[in-house]
Amino acid sequence: MKRSIIFISMLMAPFLNSYGYWGTGVSTYPMLMDNKFLSTEFTGDFSTNGGLGFQGRYTQKINQSTIVDAGLGFSGGERTGRIFASIDYEIFPDYQRQPRISAKAFFENSAEDGQRKNIIGVIPVFSKGFNFWGQEAYPYASIPMGVSLDKNNKSYDTFLKLSLGMSGKIPYESLKHLTASVEGTLNIKDSYSGLYMAIHFPIN
Repeated sequence: MKRSIIFISMLMAPFLNSYGYWGTGVSTYPMLMDNKFLSTEFTGDFSTNGGLGFQGRYTQKINQSTIVDAGLGFSGGERTGRIFASIDYEIFPDYQRQPRISAKAFFENSAEDGQRKNIIGVIPVFSKGFNFWGQEAYPYASIPMGVSLDKNNKSYDTFLKLSLGMSGKIPYESLKHLTASVEGTLNIKDSYSGLYMAIHFPIN
């Protein structure tokens, strides 16, 4: 019996005390100076005690190399609410065969399992534009990593995950002014696997 409990605990370990990061957003999509987007995003957390939810995000390109965003979201399950902000700095542009490479630092204050936690981290992001049947799209990969700080227990935990996604214009004449994105994430260490789908509205 004791061995069975230990074995079950080992299987559950990747899903317990799992910590945040709620999608890359639209920062991988090419933006001109002062471009702004408002995004409506569907979120799905597939870990134990996860749930479905939604969030809103504001994104703006503030100079040639820097994109900032901020938002808030609500979900079912243990991760009921969050506010977040990030800054994406472009290291190399998408040019000829070279992918766009950026570093995205983020902060999140999240309600998880009835407790508020501060989460800080950084995300290396790699993206490249391609032409699919006459439509441009921008696949990307990122590696969110960070630290979750629990001031109540005076403790911290680290997390790591892999994200793959794509952004691009919606390929319908009546909706071509809108940008959409879809992203899947895979838990590597003390995080969760999830799915994000979003519509981004330009507000310039």
